Amino acid sequence: MASMSAHGSDGAWSAMQNKAFERALAVYDEDTPQRWLNVANAIGGKTEEEVKRHYQLLVEDVKHIESGEVPFPYRSSGGCYDNDR
Repeated sequence: MASMSAHGSDGAWSAMQNKAFERALAVYDEDTPQRWLNVANAIGGKTEEEVKRHYQLLVEDVKHIESGEVPFPYRSSGGCYDNDR
């Protein structure tokens, strides 16, 4: 296992970091030079490698969802989409 950078984190991502990650992906597209470094700097507390790995995991999750491997969550009656009101 690779050693953690002095500037890296323990691997956990906070809600604020995930939101900053989403925003940074919208700003720094795949054609941006040093994309992952820019995204990491926008988030703060994450290394370039951590950001790249987080993105790879996101892409894998999306592929599983789009292929139907992940079922949609079950919603019980009485939810906000219930038409019986």
